[in-house]
Amino acid sequence: MALDNQDLIFAGLMGSRAVNLIQNANILNNELSNRVLPVIPFLPLKSGNNNVSTKPGRGINLENNWTTPDAVEEQKQFFPLSFSFKENSPKWLFPYEPMINFGSGNNIVKRNVAKQGDKLIGTIKERWSRKDFDVTVTGVLIGSIMQGKPEDCFPREHFIKLFDFLKHSKEIFIYSHPLELAGITKVVVEDYSFPFTKGENVQAYELKLTSDYSYNLLIEETF
Repeated sequence: MALDNQDLIFAGLMGSRAVNLIQNANILNNELSNRVLPVIPFLPLKSGNNNVSTKPGRGINLENNWTTPDAVEEQKQFFPLSFSFKENSPKWLFPYEPMINFGSGNNIVKRNVAKQGDKLIGTIKERWSRKDFDVTVTGVLIGSIMQGKPEDCFPREHFIKLFDFLKHSKEIFIYSHPLELAGITKVVVEDYSFPFTKGENVQAYELKLTSDYSYNLLIEETF
């Protein structure tokens, strides 16, 4: 893999071992861009897909600044994720496809039987009930301009829109193919965090959600 002038300068400052680091980072970025997350500038590496911005900005050096796509179209995402406040209200699509992990289990009432023999091993399982699904969503928001003032490069619009859902005091509707297969259409937000992220235009997030379902707790009896 060829190194450009910027890579060589970085290698000269960091030592000979940085050459392998740069090459490995390039391979990692290429693999990530072909799968879930977009390329994140972990190191000062130049991507062939980045172009110099032609849109004027406040306090931005256009000659040394790169741009990134503001969002990825839904058709180009493998498992796109969307939120909505109501079932038939407009959906908000996550600009970059996040990583989704979810799991559940069973609540089992167990009883220990005294003086168990060889044919009675373990506990007696009396009742089962299903637990909620715990859903973890991890991803990044990325502004279109990589360097500059916060109002220019930080992904403000996406951040504000996502935060509107996170502070919502009711359930929110969620749309994702694997979640729909598991019967998860509504969730409530339990925890969320926005950890420090390298890059002026990059903000990572982690959401912890719990599945929610509609129940009819009133039973009408006829006499």
